[in-house]
Amino acid sequence: MTPKIATGLIAAIIVLLPAAAFAAHGRAGLWNVTSTMQMANTPQMPPEAMAMMKSRGMKMPGMGQPMTMQMCMTQEQVNGDVPPAMHNRGENCSAKVLSQTATSMKSEVTCHGRMEGVGHAEMNWRGNEHYEGTYNFKGTMEGRPQDISTRYSGDFVKADCGSVKPAKVMSH
Repeated sequence: MTPKIATGLIAAIIVLLPAAAFAAHGRAGLWNVTSTMQMANTPQMPPEAMAMMKSRGMKMPGMGQPMTMQMCMTQEQVNGDVPPAMHNRGENCSAKVLSQTATSMKSEVTCHGRMEGVGHAEMNWRGNEHYEGTYNFKGTMEGRPQDISTRYSGDFVKADCGSVKPAKVMSH
């Protein structure tokens, strides 16, 4: 999996899962979202490439390094009660809630196309300003086996998103 594909997959997962979990549990506004991903079957990057990335302050996804991004959630996304589908560049993924309580949710993401497989997510939230969870995906990406495990958390920052645009789930 190339860094670009891995980064796209991470971004999709980070956006898809919180959007699925916000129904009556989140706040519209700016969130800090942190994820740490481990990928089995990832080709080893040459040491020179790793050194170049490090010198530029870049982290390779899947190497167990936490990645933090800011995400803006709209009131409409917070009010939604159905996980959004993800469609982009040969990826066709849909999510469904398997079970939900007042403080947790379990969901399943099924992907077809360039990415084939099934992911399982568990999310827990404390009030409407913090969530954390896990996501595990097993399948293939462009025909290569993938086994991805991600831990993530989100913390509400403020109601004003400033220059951060609302989160968008990828679509055609």
